[in-house]
Amino acid sequence: MNEQDIMKAVTTVLGQMKGTVPSENKKCCKDHMTLDLANLLIDKVKEEAARMGVKAVVAVSDQSGRPVSVQCMDDAFIASYDIALKKTFTSASLKMSTEQLSHLSQPGQSLYGIQFTNDCNIVIFGGGEPLKVDGKIVGALGVSGGTAEEDTALAAYGRKVFEEVLTCL
Repeated sequence: MNEQDIMKAVTTVLGQMKGTVPSENKKCCKDHMTLDLANLLIDKVKEEAARMGVKAVVAVSDQSGRPVSVQCMDDAFIASYDIALKKTFTSASLKMSTEQLSHLSQPGQSLYGIQFTNDCNIVIFGGGEPLKVDGKIVGALGVSGGTAEEDTALAAYGRKVFEEVLTCL
């Protein structure tokens, strides 16, 4: 699926959402993460993961790092569930991608050892992205199941989809 196909699908879904009876669960809001938006993002990331041959767990949290939705692709690693959730917590709470944090948490760097704080809920390798609207965190995306590079690419892809959805609103 190419970028144009994705945008058409997103536009179609948003159009359908606008045509429904308003309810808090059906709205796609710019100021907070909704279940519909979380599931839309997860579906797009899962499609890209399948294209890449990665069996991932994809999680979306709200601005506080609390899970909104988590989905596991068939045959994904069991450990990826907790890792994906912790990536959302890390990105939401530190307001940065886990890939960025991976550089800051190396020996001799300013955040060395941070993974041992917060009851060891901080992840210091790629796959987590904060989701921002006008510079404000409204949620976070966590992907686990591939290599750090694959998870990083999938999370960045999900952030890009999120940003494209916002431009359609």
